[in-house]
Amino acid sequence: MGEALLTALGLLLIAEGLLPLVAPRAWRDMFLRVMQLNDGQLRFFGLVAVLVGTLVLWL
Repeated sequence: MGEALLTALGLLLIAEGLLPLVAPRAWRDMFLRVMQLNDGQLRFFGLVAVLVGTLVLWL
């Protein structure tokens, strides 16, 4: 279990780091747009991310 958790964390960090590594300006612009969303919109995107992650794990 611990090894799988560390593998998942490593993959998450790789995925999160790709955009700022390859296109820092686009990443900054996207981050600024995300900061302008209201709480309801952020919660919706969070819900979608949780549902897609759950679906991927289930498959």
